[in-house]
Amino acid sequence: MARLSPLMIAPPAIFAAFVALAAFGMFREDPNALPSAREGQAAPPVQLTELPGKVPFDDATLRDGEVKLVNYWASWCAPCRVEHPNLQILADEGIPIYGINYKDDPANALKFLDELGDPYRGIGADASGRMALDWGLYGVPETYVIAGDGTIILRFAGPVTQRVLQDTLRPAIERARSD
Repeated sequence: MARLSPLMIAPPAIFAAFVALAAFGMFREDPNALPSAREGQAAPPVQLTELPGKVPFDDATLRDGEVKLVNYWASWCAPCRVEHPNLQILADEGIPIYGINYKDDPANALKFLDELGDPYRGIGADASGRMALDWGLYGVPETYVIAGDGTIILRFAGPVTQRVLQDTLRPAIERARSD
C-alpha cells in the first residue's frame, strides 16, 4: 500500500480551505455592506465651503427635527450620475437631501447640477476631503440617513439604485421617523 506524502495532501487541503472561505464570503448577510462606525452616533460637524449660487447648510440643519439624507457626490463620479434620478425621486417626494460635493471643481459641480437637475435642499463643497474623513467616507457616492436629532441611522456606500431605494433607504427613513 502506497503511503501519501504531505506534498500530495497539501494542494487539495489548501484548495478545500479556499473553497470554504469563498463560500463563507458569498453567504454573508450582505457581502457589499461596508461597516460604519458612525451609525447610531451624532453626525460630525459640517465644515463646507459654499458652491456659488447654491443654498448652503450647516450643523443646525442636520439637527432641525426633520429626517433627511446627506449625499456625498462629485461630477467626475460615474455612479453619481447613475443614482441622480433616484435622488430626484426622493426630493420630489419631499425628503430633504443635503449634498456634499467631494473634491471637485466648483464649475464642474455646477455644470453637473445644471445638466441633471438639483435634488439638494442645501449643498456645500468639501474640496479638501477633510469633512469626508470625519464622516468615515469610503468614496463617492455615499448616502447617510439622518434622524431629526442629527443621529446617523444608516450609511450606504455606493449608488442609490431603485433596489437600494426600496430595500435600504426607505426602511431606514421610516426607522428614523419612528424613533
